[in-house]
Amino acid sequence: MENRKEMQLALQMVSGYGAEFSAWRMPGTDPAAYTNTDSYVERAKIAEKGKFQMIFIADTPALTVDLGSQTPMFPMDPMLALMAVARETKHIGLVATLSTTFNYPYNIARQFKALDVISNGRVGWNAVTTSEPLAAANFGTQVANRKERYDKAHESIQIVQALWGSWEQDAWTLDAEGGKFADMDKIQPINLQGQYYASRGPLPIPPSEQGQPVIFQAGGGQDGLELAGRYASGVYANPYDIESAREYRQALRQSAARFGRNPDDIKIYAGFMFSIGSTEEEGLERRRQLMSFNPEEIPSRVSYLGSMVGLPLSVNSLDIDQPLATDMLKNAFANPMDPRSHRALELLQKGLSIRDVLAHGVINYHPVVAGTPIQVADFLEEWFLAGACDGFSVVPDIAYDGVADFVELVVPILQDRGLFHREYEGKTLRENMGVPYQY
Repeated sequence: MENRKEMQLALQMVSGYGAEFSAWRMPGTDPAAYTNTDSYVERAKIAEKGKFQMIFIADTPALTVDLGSQTPMFPMDPMLALMAVARETKHIGLVATLSTTFNYPYNIARQFKALDVISNGRVGWNAVTTSEPLAAANFGTQVANRKERYDKAHESIQIVQALWGSWEQDAWTLDAEGGKFADMDKIQPINLQGQYYASRGPLPIPPSEQGQPVIFQAGGGQDGLELAGRYASGVYANPYDIESAREYRQALRQSAARFGRNPDDIKIYAGFMFSIGSTEEEGLERRRQLMSFNPEEIPSRVSYLGSMVGLPLSVNSLDIDQPLATDMLKNAFANPMDPRSHRALELLQKGLSIRDVLAHGVINYHPVVAGTPIQVADFLEEWFLAGACDGFSVVPDIAYDGVADFVELVVPILQDRGLFHREYEGKTLRENMGVPYQY
């Protein structure tokens, strides 16, 4: 199995608080971090100190959570957050999601190309389709079917990349003595017309130091594989175990090869969440405290855990601070429909209480390690050396100290093991990802 010698790391920046909706209530956290741009800049600087390849901001153009007790999932505006970070950092990559479903390609191209030039070639676009009905309602429409969404995505990316290349690389002459700012013979319209999108062009923006921004993708199924295989240099994925991660990575590499690309030029970043303590018990206690802020959610979580292991678990009939009784546990099985269920069953069989099994993050949308820096590093090493991914999109439980803990405690372990670089390879995101210049 092909393996890159060193893993890559992306810091997933959510709404300023961390992976858990209740992180805003933790001691030390600024409750108003959502609107405090300095907090994003501070975390990005810490990640840059730790030589992270990039920060990544996901996004859905809709409010999808109950703000009565939870924080938003995303920054107020991903592009403005990255703009603030771009002015205060020098090396770290800046990747944001912008929907191909609800944005015109010209606007996408202009925003990302401008930020790429401003940041000296450090920008990537996570090109995704949107199937959220609330987002569609914000644009006065309804969710299109999957085929239409992906057809639009293909058109969008092709137009965006054409607009990014609408200046020849030497078009910007800056000939002050001769009075020629640019060579208009080398700045041309693109005149692309698709079924859903069209654009004349050109952009009013010269090439950046990496030619054009890096394309990322996040989305499953055959449509997602094709979109990534054709265009993406980075893919954000959400596997729960090594086997499925390895299979997905291989499928992506094969998709890239089908489109005539070098499979090594597509990098897969597996989502990963962590809670670090000086002991495993300390790491778990962080997660118990986070759970304690929303006691009303415990019954549904316990019930959901029961569905994962084939048992009728309920807070009304069980003490969730005790292990399951042996006679009950012997009837448990891992639900084949949920890839997280094997981990849940394993922890229950070890004799952990229901609360502690939940604290281990078995129902989270990414794998979770609650424990010591060495335990976190061991997990990353195991996945990486197994060929499950090229790197990780890491999400701290609580941003205010979780990012610094990872950089100060986990990164040195990975570096000492020869698994993570000590210096940036170059100035641009493409150089630091190890993917080709593109224009």
